[in-house]
Amino acid sequence: MPYRSLQHFIQLLESRGELIRVKEFVSPRLEITEIADRFVKHKGKALLFENNGTRFPLLILAFAGDARINLALSLNDLDEAGRTIEGMVKSLMGPKDHFLDKLRLLPALQDVASWLPRTISGRGSCQEVVMDPPDLGLLPVLTCWPHDGGPFITLPCVHTRNPENKTRNLGMYRMQVFGPALTGMHWHMHKGSAYHYELYKKAGQRMPVSVSLGGDPVYTYAATAPLPENLDEYLFAGFLRKKKVELVKCLTNDIEVPADADFIIEGYVDPLEELINEGPFGDHTGFYSLEGMFPRFHVTCITHRKDAVYPSTIVGIPPQEDAWIGKATERLFLTPIKLSVVPELDDMHMPPEGVFHNIVLASIHKHYPGQAIKVMSSLWGAGQMMFNKIMGVFDAGTVLTDYMQLARIISKNTHPVEDIHFIQGPVDILDHSSRRYGFGSKVGLDATSKTGGEKPDPIERGSPYVDEKRLMTAIPALTSANTELIKEGISALILGVNKTKPAEVRQIARQINDAGLIKDVNFIIFTDAQTDIQNLSTMSWIVANNLDPMRDCFYTEDTGGNKFPVLFIDGTMKSYETDGFKRDWPNVIVMDDKTIESIDSRWNSMGLGSFIPSPSRQFKSLTIGDLAVARAGGPDKQN
Repeated sequence: MPYRSLQHFIQLLESRGELIRVKEFVSPRLEITEIADRFVKHKGKALLFENNGTRFPLLILAFAGDARINLALSLNDLDEAGRTIEGMVKSLMGPKDHFLDKLRLLPALQDVASWLPRTISGRGSCQEVVMDPPDLGLLPVLTCWPHDGGPFITLPCVHTRNPENKTRNLGMYRMQVFGPALTGMHWHMHKGSAYHYELYKKAGQRMPVSVSLGGDPVYTYAATAPLPENLDEYLFAGFLRKKKVELVKCLTNDIEVPADADFIIEGYVDPLEELINEGPFGDHTGFYSLEGMFPRFHVTCITHRKDAVYPSTIVGIPPQEDAWIGKATERLFLTPIKLSVVPELDDMHMPPEGVFHNIVLASIHKHYPGQAIKVMSSLWGAGQMMFNKIMGVFDAGTVLTDYMQLARIISKNTHPVEDIHFIQGPVDILDHSSRRYGFGSKVGLDATSKTGGEKPDPIERGSPYVDEKRLMTAIPALTSANTELIKEGISALILGVNKTKPAEVRQIARQINDAGLIKDVNFIIFTDAQTDIQNLSTMSWIVANNLDPMRDCFYTEDTGGNKFPVLFIDGTMKSYETDGFKRDWPNVIVMDDKTIESIDSRWNSMGLGSFIPSPSRQFKSLTIGDLAVARAGGPDKQN
């Protein structure tokens, strides 16, 4: 159902037992983050902080749960929308030989028409109060993590227009607050609003921008959705809520925004103005994204509802609230991908450890040799899928959320040389491991059953075996070994290593092969000594973040130049001294001890229920020093 306001949604959450009101004072600087981080990692409730030092309550974790994401999107389950899309496309695109067949189209066409956004005259409830003068300091904007560059607006729905054809773009880009009427605008080079910015820059014109916060929660989701270019996000929102979105014109620019939003921040970006140094920011990768130069957003007006609630979120080490938003995208866009890009697609899954773009798992109905490779190429060329780094392709019917079973299938079906495929291309600009800013590589694993000529020459493979004691004794740089997968018959070994000299991981790989310390092991993964390699979730998150596949996946060779059938994967952090890596390497995000201790001491008085320890404590060992940067880049540092 459509929500009349964010307050309406909050009332429903509370009636369903999905919300806790926190009445004791909690600071937007670090403290709200620390509580939210504890709750989200233990599948806790949404939180409404009513006493935060401002007049506006702050809502967080509104999407962070299976029940809450379904409620937010007005769905019974996340696959429901996909089924509706599939039915509509089939009815619209199927053959229409008779008049009655054409008449049957009318309900579907009427539905589409009823979802189109509508601009209303006059003011909306989002404009009940005009803040004079506009002052972002009156909002409970979060400073999320200790090394953040300042407070950040984290759930902004950013509205821009193409100056040439006037089409609207709705996106979500963090906004660092620099003053009462000044923020950064962190739109990435690949995003729609960044394209609009370049058009305004070319024309030498000031760019109007307006930001909405709150309202029906479906607006927030629509701003994150990977929609095709020129498909209006508010049409998509209307489809989800089954009611058109009503828009009103802003007071100081020509942008249209949802009439029922909680806050509207109006302003402009001048493309000819000097950029501002923005960041660092504790990001959704679980690492800090470091400082960079981004456009300045000048605020000309702030309006809000009388009963406005400030919506917010945090990101950091997964899982966070965005894991459920990502799950919604995974399920809602499965059918459109099948219909438009990969018709043989059976299912798709993006594990939280892959922070959306790092890991994608797909299953397909396979009919011919090489089809898995074709699917990899198709998906890497489809919109935001271009950011994916690691893709595994499996047979139809595979349960993509059963990770141990997937490991067994890879061990059985994936030849470590013949079934591994690399390409170069764009990567997310938040990818700290890529060789260059926004440009790196990708790897695809073909784990489908092999047919015809794609079968590699057979190699003798028995049960995988590792002489762990001899291995650890022979190679002092190794600090730990996880052989649990080997014991399960899965041909993968995980090793912790303390790197101290150049190319050490490759030297260790040669030692392992030359000394005969392993047998029939297909994959060997290296990670840093401080990583808990017994925790496969943590290990997967770290390795996927630290990997540039073409650089960090490698083989050793015999004297004849033939590759040994073992894929070595270097998931360690990179530095100039040991790897020739020239970019700064960011730190893992953890909370500072002072904030943790403050929340520990006040937990019982805040009505939060049973005590939850700080997740940051288990990740402290992954940090290096006490800055956002863990390792500084070398000479001639590259962006």
